[in-house]
Amino acid sequence: MPGTEPEPHAHSQSLRWRLLRAVFATALLVWGLNAILSYTQARHEAEELMDGHLAQAARLLLALVRDNESHLEDLAARLATVRSQERHRYESPLEFQVGRADGSLLLRSAHAPAKSLAAAPGYDDMTHAGHPWRVLTIASTSGDYRVQVAQSIDLRDHTALEVARRTVLPIALISPALLLLLYYSVRRALKPLDELAADVASRSPENLRPLAQNTAPLEARPLVSALNRLFGRLDDTLANERRFTADAAHELRTPLAVVRIQAQVAQLSRNADDRQHALQQILLGADRATRVLEQLLRLARLDPLAGLPHPAEVDLAELAERVLSDARHAATDRCIVLERSDDRLLLSGDAELLAIALRNLLDNALRYTPPATTIRVIAARQDGELTFGVIDDGPGVPPAELPRLVERFYRGSAARAEGSGLGLAIAQRVAELHAARFELENLPGGGFAAHLRWPRPPTA
Repeated sequence: MPGTEPEPHAHSQSLRWRLLRAVFATALLVWGLNAILSYTQARHEAEELMDGHLAQAARLLLALVRDNESHLEDLAARLATVRSQERHRYESPLEFQVGRADGSLLLRSAHAPAKSLAAAPGYDDMTHAGHPWRVLTIASTSGDYRVQVAQSIDLRDHTALEVARRTVLPIALISPALLLLLYYSVRRALKPLDELAADVASRSPENLRPLAQNTAPLEARPLVSALNRLFGRLDDTLANERRFTADAAHELRTPLAVVRIQAQVAQLSRNADDRQHALQQILLGADRATRVLEQLLRLARLDPLAGLPHPAEVDLAELAERVLSDARHAATDRCIVLERSDDRLLLSGDAELLAIALRNLLDNALRYTPPATTIRVIAARQDGELTFGVIDDGPGVPPAELPRLVERFYRGSAARAEGSGLGLAIAQRVAELHAARFELENLPGGGFAAHLRWPRPPTA
């Protein structure tokens, strides 16, 4: 099927094949080292065993010579008869010399190496007839007899090699079976990952349910958690987009309908005053639609954020002065004052978002308070907390409506001014992004307060 062919170098990118290569390489390395060590040890033990047999044969021959000193010729004949019999595959023929301590020769096998019997007792290697031999010389306790036994090193090596080979052979025979078992074990162990991949691949764009973590391997659970967080963010993003579409359609329907109606009125009206009034309503409707759309776009930009993208040092007092200087030109019938601390109020944040939040709070106070109201913009440190917001001495809001003021498009029952009902929702979202509390309250002596508070302000 199209799209199902493996990509080039897919095996090099596959976790299964990378794991299999690593396991196979490690297993082969361990088995190779084990085989080398086993071979070396087996060969050494075989040589030690042959040296032991050489010593045993020398002592037996010495005992026979002592007990048959008067019949050495008969002893030589009997030993020759023993050597002529069929040998065992691991039985190496022994050559020997028997003599006295002064080096005189009493008895000798047909192919024994010519080595002086007066040599020091012990093992020695020598060359005889172009081949290496292992020779052991021993002396009787009384020192009157000396015995030499010799064994071909070529035959010893062959026997030692055969013993070592038989030791390593089982490892070599069982290795393919073990590699096959490793292959199937790795495939079976990675099967939950295949099932996880199949689950993710089979999902439709609308299926953003969390993946099951209890069936995933322990090592894959961080990946599953990350995928679930991603699904959650995607779900939130899609929900925000759907909500934005629904909110925009709902909130823009009324002002656009008003604009259309007033345009028809202006088109059909023959009276200049009526036409002018209709045009003025069209402008007001367009302004309201623009305001709603701006607020919706702000919320659409803030909703997906998990934190501030580029926090920087912000002075809340300077920011409040700047916002206040812009607002005084539009509020000629109200007294707006700034209350700020003498020191600098620094924190790590986004100056543009904080300015938007303060403008919305100030705009709400200007819209929903009567003329001659005093509005105070606060940027101060109160009881160890940074406070940034607006206080007015207006009528406040009914206590039952306080929790709903941050709901989108909610406007209090006493609200008469034009508005979108999004300003406080935006201010709350800005507070969340800055790790601040957003507080709305009616003041005991009358008035209303809307604040962002930082118990322990983050430093820049």
